[in-house]
Amino acid sequence: MNRLFGSAPKGPKPTLNSAISNIDTRISSVDVKIASINAELQTYQTKMAKMRDGPGKTALKQKALKVLQRRKQYESQRDQLQSQVWNMEQAQTLQDNLAGVMTTVDAMKTTQRELRKQYGKVDLDKIERMQDEMADLLDVGNEIQETLSRGYEVPDDVDEAELDAELEMLGAEMESEGLGAIDAGGVPDFMRDEVPEFIDEPPEASKVQEVAR
Repeated sequence: MNRLFGSAPKGPKPTLNSAISNIDTRISSVDVKIASINAELQTYQTKMAKMRDGPGKTALKQKALKVLQRRKQYESQRDQLQSQVWNMEQAQTLQDNLAGVMTTVDAMKTTQRELRKQYGKVDLDKIERMQDEMADLLDVGNEIQETLSRGYEVPDDVDEAELDAELEMLGAEMESEGLGAIDAGGVPDFMRDEVPEFIDEPPEASKVQEVAR
């Protein structure tokens, strides 16, 4: 038959999520049945509470016992289904964790390849030479700064007595130049200029000499 009409198309393989969903549906169906049985048992209990002991009550009690037995079977079935769901959920958690681990490993491999490419372009010898050159330049800069900040102080071997004698000589020269600036008329060189127009009479020579002194 398969040779004539071909094989049936294969559907997608079941997954843990789909299996868990199917079992949850079955558990919900069992819960509905258990709730219906509980309601039926409640009805039997209400009737038996109003009945006297006798064949009628005994027969009703037998029915209630059968219903109770059926409820226990459903409860046992529900417990088994819940255990299956729990096991599959644990397997799903492990699968998710494994997928996360594989994703992390793939990302680390990709990062490692990129780092190898990038670090392969780095020349460590060139970096060391550049660092040495920078250190040399910094040393040269420090030497320049020390040279420019050097003070121009008086040498220690200069004699103070010689400085005092030189200072006295400069004072004597300045005094002789000041006296020579006054001409025979007793008027200094800086006062020989033309008398301003607002002055009626030129200054007397004697007063000029007194001012110069």
